Amino acid sequence: MKHFNGIGTHMGNLYRTSDARSRSISAENPTGEKAGGARCELEDGVSKFSAAKLGKGWKVNPYVLLPAKKTTVLAEIEGPGCIQHIWITSTGTWREQILRIYWDNQLIPSVECPLGDFFACGWERYTAISSLAVCVNPGSAFNSYWQMPFAKNCRITVENRSDDPIVFFYQIDYCLTEVEDNIGYFHAQFRRTNPLPYKQEYVLVDNIHGKGQYVGTYMCWGVNNNGWWGEGEFKFFLDGDSEYPTICGTGTEDYFCGSYNFEAMFYDRKAVKDEKVRSGKYQEFNTPYAGLCQVISPDGCYSSQQRFGLYRWHIVDPIRFESDLKITVQALGWRADRRFLPLQDDIASVAFWYQTLPTAPFPLLPDRDYLEVI
Repeated sequence: MKHFNGIGTHMGNLYRTSDARSRSISAENPTGEKAGGARCELEDGVSKFSAAKLGKGWKVNPYVLLPAKKTTVLAEIEGPGCIQHIWITSTGTWREQILRIYWDNQLIPSVECPLGDFFACGWERYTAISSLAVCVNPGSAFNSYWQMPFAKNCRITVENRSDDPIVFFYQIDYCLTEVEDNIGYFHAQFRRTNPLPYKQEYVLVDNIHGKGQYVGTYMCWGVNNNGWWGEGEFKFFLDGDSEYPTICGTGTEDYFCGSYNFEAMFYDRKAVKDEKVRSGKYQEFNTPYAGLCQVISPDGCYSSQQRFGLYRWHIVDPIRFESDLKITVQALGWRADRRFLPLQDDIASVAFWYQTLPTAPFPLLPDRDYLEVI
């Protein structure tokens, strides 16, 4: 029987025993060491007043304060091992908190992303997410279930770009275990273009070099025109593709596993043959693999733009590449005469993939003002 190391556990193999050792890093156990939790001395804890009459071991240090304009190390883990779950809830502005993950002593991060966007909440508004890879639960609980194996070590940091300290609760659950030689390392890259230049395709990711598989997309799509905005095709350029892609979809809503503008439909039983009738409204949905998780409508005053949040996880259908990968999407709407209209929208994205190391350097992350959601 093949050795079971505890990585990628699912309902089908939960009964199997393993030599993997479970560990967890939080403000109550910042090193993740065995029997290292709840050891903070009362006078050193952020909750020393609340726990004053109970003493050490009674929720003395449940969170950390992220200093303004500083980067804080959340975890330093010596491997081999695998990150299995990350839970975070924080105050402040999510686009001003930058999550970074470094694998195996690399100097550049393999994950670099604003906090909310990493957890499919890019518009600075809470929305419930119920999927296999990401769950966002009341009141603003971010959960990632992406499996992240590493051979040597893992370093996780968060940068606070704001002018004020941030109250930051977190827990990073992982196991120490042997990993296979052919593992791919988890990557996530954020991008934003606002507005997209006329007749230019939006680039989700390029300059990926190595062998691996693409596993997910999250997008914030802010519409700057009236009418439908999702006629554009997703294109996956694999392994030397230049002008033409190997994989080309049929439309934006089709890629996110929807159809016909994500418009809610109902059947009019009075019509002939139970004809479908359009509602004129978008229908949000959450599924394990894809969703239109957020629709923000104008309020008739200062909230003037229509905005959408969408995710698509390639968990059972990863897109494999041997040497390189580039992904683009067109922003297309309709003109009055039914010709396509290239759009100039506000688009942001997070691309998720696994690949062999080393990681190619990411484009420079835009500054605080450019990332701001207004």
